Amino acid sequence: MKRSPQPCAVLPTPEGQTVVPLMSSLRRPAAWCALAAFLLAVTATAQVIVIDKNGNATTSTGSGTSTSYVDRRYAQIEPTKVALTKSVLDAKTRLELIRALQAEQGFAMRPFPRGHKGLTLVANGKLEPAGEAYLNMVTSQGLSAKPGDRLAVTDIKFDHTKILFDLNGGPFKKHRFLRHVEIGTGPYTNPVVQDDGEEAGGARLTLTFHDHIPELTAAQVKALLAPLISFDVKTPIQAFTDTLPPILKQAILDHHVLVGMTTDMVLFAKGQPDDKSREMDGLMPFEEWIYGRPPKDVEFVRINGNRVIRVEIAKIGETPVVFTRDVVEGMMRTDGTPLTPGADPKTHTIQLGDVQRNPDTQAPAAPPSLRNPGETLPRDNNPDTQVMKPVQFPQQKPDDHPVAHQGTQPPTAQPSGQPPPSPAPSGNAQPAPADSPQTAPSKPATPDEDESQRH
Repeated sequence: MKRSPQPCAVLPTPEGQTVVPLMSSLRRPAAWCALAAFLLAVTATAQVIVIDKNGNATTSTGSGTSTSYVDRRYAQIEPTKVALTKSVLDAKTRLELIRALQAEQGFAMRPFPRGHKGLTLVANGKLEPAGEAYLNMVTSQGLSAKPGDRLAVTDIKFDHTKILFDLNGGPFKKHRFLRHVEIGTGPYTNPVVQDDGEEAGGARLTLTFHDHIPELTAAQVKALLAPLISFDVKTPIQAFTDTLPPILKQAILDHHVLVGMTTDMVLFAKGQPDDKSREMDGLMPFEEWIYGRPPKDVEFVRINGNRVIRVEIAKIGETPVVFTRDVVEGMMRTDGTPLTPGADPKTHTIQLGDVQRNPDTQAPAAPPSLRNPGETLPRDNNPDTQVMKPVQFPQQKPDDHPVAHQGTQPPTAQPSGQPPPSPAPSGNAQPAPADSPQTAPSKPATPDEDESQRH
């Protein structure tokens, strides 16, 4: 009796397809399942993400390398104030929300990262994650939409206390399990769903409530999502500038370029440049974007990485005006806290390098101590305790200075019993003649002679 050929199924692997017979032997079906699980675990593809100093995330995979530019400065979210009812969402209202919000389009108010976790927005509350955790998610997962990009609601799911929105296709591809399966016999297998090999580029947004989803209308849902998605009818430049502070927004609408702007801001403010050039300033590469041609005003915008570092405006018959001070840095910050030291008591400014103290505006640094801040000891209130005063070093005398003995010879040691040599004559003194009587050296007096001289 011959056995009929058993069907085979192909299990998914990122590198390729591996055919594993599900029932090649009736005696050992569990062994094949264990082997299939082992192959899935071994053939996983590694993904390396490198972030440079400018905040550019480079993702390296087996298929190639992709670079995405991450803007680390944008407006902070403010909680909404939408009145919510205490009644629970019923099935009829749920269908109305799906019908009204499905395929609805809006504009992104801040970067949307990829990945199945996505962003979580608390109704009338804050955004999670925020701060550095938000930046890490954006740089590690990659960008699905930048501020001002168009977003489309492609799927809506309801949980007990959550509403999940899939944007631009969501973080998963359709039939994400079936597209890894093939059906056939022997070497002749066909995939159930065709796979083009491209990863999903959508995002996910979760709207959470306290203990239940209340009765909502489509307008209320849009109002709750307003800090992240704007469903108003806008032009692309309006959608982009609404995510910026008022001063920066007005500068872009007035077609002005400020030092510190990103390349996206420059393009929205001035459009594509008339000419570009790449040069080197020492070891720093930069791009020069040129707007206008003589006899009209010419504006030179110097860009390093993704930031404007210099703006020069040249007018006919006038001296060129150069701007190099960054005026955008203090307008926006990731967590929304002020950048001015002292404005927020919780702000702590760290100064790196050899910082010179300004005696007119800064107090002298406290001496080093092993005490904790604000700690006192019992002897501090004792009047008999002596306080150590600053150490006073002795003043150096002029003779102690090494320059004082410059050009002089140190005295040499003379043998005992011989008089020291006479000093050398000066330039005006005449040497004594040879026949002149010399004064004999005096002999030290004995104790007896000394006593007789006293009497």
